[in-house]
Amino acid sequence: MTYSCARIFLLVFLSLLYLAEANIRHYKFNVVMKNMTKLCSTKPIVTINGKFPGPTLYAREDDNVIVNLTNNVSYNVTIHWHGVKQLRTGWSDGPAYITQCPKKYNFHSILIYFHFFLLFSINFLFYEMNISGEWWKSDVEDVIKQSTQSGLPPNLSDAHTINGLTGPITGCNNSHGYTIHVETGKSYLLRIINAAVNDELFFKIAQHNLTVVEVDASYTKPYNTETLFLGPGQTANAVLTANHPTGNFLMTISPFMDTVVPVDNATATAFLRYKNTTTTDSLTMSKTPPINATSIAQNFSDSLRSLNSLKYPTNVPLKIDHSLFFAIGVGVNPCATCINGTKTIADINNVTFVMPTMALLQAHYFNKSQGVFTDDFPGRPLTPFDYTGGNNSIPLSNLQTKNGTQVYRLEFNATVQIVIQGTSVIAPESHPTHLHGSNFFVVGKGLGNFDPLMDPKKFNLVDPVERNTVSVPTAGWTAIRFIADNPGVWFFHCHLEVHTSWGLKMAFLVEDGKDSNEKLPPPPSDLPKC
Repeated sequence: MTYSCARIFLLVFLSLLYLAEANIRHYKFNVVMKNMTKLCSTKPIVTINGKFPGPTLYAREDDNVIVNLTNNVSYNVTIHWHGVKQLRTGWSDGPAYITQCPKKYNFHSILIYFHFFLLFSINFLFYEMNISGEWWKSDVEDVIKQSTQSGLPPNLSDAHTINGLTGPITGCNNSHGYTIHVETGKSYLLRIINAAVNDELFFKIAQHNLTVVEVDASYTKPYNTETLFLGPGQTANAVLTANHPTGNFLMTISPFMDTVVPVDNATATAFLRYKNTTTTDSLTMSKTPPINATSIAQNFSDSLRSLNSLKYPTNVPLKIDHSLFFAIGVGVNPCATCINGTKTIADINNVTFVMPTMALLQAHYFNKSQGVFTDDFPGRPLTPFDYTGGNNSIPLSNLQTKNGTQVYRLEFNATVQIVIQGTSVIAPESHPTHLHGSNFFVVGKGLGNFDPLMDPKKFNLVDPVERNTVSVPTAGWTAIRFIADNPGVWFFHCHLEVHTSWGLKMAFLVEDGKDSNEKLPPPPSDLPKC
């Protein structure tokens, strides 16, 4: 059966208003098709409980959350809880054929379990959710099929959205924008999520600065800025102070792309409206950053720091057990049925990941890995080359990759450093990269090729930002560190959906520890069968 993952970003956030004692929260999710109209065109899309964006779950620190999900659509579906560390609950992490097989049509009563470990205790009485996304007029399944059959990249999206709305569009009278209502003198906590699948985005509100206090569910030192930069899968909490007496102010998300790769260049708009201001009052406009504003993107990322306080220490691994070097990029493999006889693929260390037919976690737990995966994923490129020197410096052999379902094995509590090196094979590009099962510290980054002698001397080992998704700069590198203290099989991949589907992904297999609370529990009885 053809696997189709409904990429539904569900905003799962910790309510500051919910004052009950920690306990078990129960929710019901029905996956259903619903007609949605955007850009003067209507099509059916996959939704949770008929909502787009999806429903909000409320919970506090130490709550246990159980979701009962029923799949009523003809597509196979998985749900990944982005930013929630599934500590010893990897069976509920979500990525298809990594931790579970997908939920098939008419599959009932799958219980998805997770535990909230972190409480955002910032004292603001007002908050707003801002989910940025993409919209295609075409059925996205048709877009994927056309790309697969042609061997070429998929068609670009037709618009960006803020909370499911594009904002006013020329020639389409029913295109509306989302509005945040504010009162002078009050502060608001904006929860901003980039739920786009292929685009890194800037977020901005005219004549208002934002103070970032959290990214990817980890506290940061307060950082004041007029522009936020988020890659797909990244999140941020930022404080907005309503410091104008009245007025309408434009809110925008716009794309970032500092290389030759095509991108949807549409700007989505929304509105910030003060009390006692009408829709007919003048609108203060916002100037969006240039699409290739590398300095703005890098300055935002470089300015983020963890708290590193007594209450929230930054426990960066100093002694490293596994020092890995991952060269990531795209390539070309033969394809007899494709238009040009080739297809575009992506890889890590020249390995294009092949999805198994049995979930890796299931095969690992039941000792049935033979024929499913091997644990010999290379910790560094087998053939080093000038990674960012341009296509003239790249051996032709590096354009074609090896296919494999390979994992990298880590002992429990091992300390890991990964230098993620972007390459210029075909074209250099920024890669937002996501690790499941653990947060990591971003200890360093730079342009060009990583220098193993000089660059580590500049690592920030005091207060590096803690994240679960990081953008590797175009033709550059990023160094991260983490502790493998969560037994299971954990996905590591580029968060550009096009690159993930092309094979820019792998998995870490973290072994059990010695104590009972360091071991992976058995799978739930209702885990979907492969």
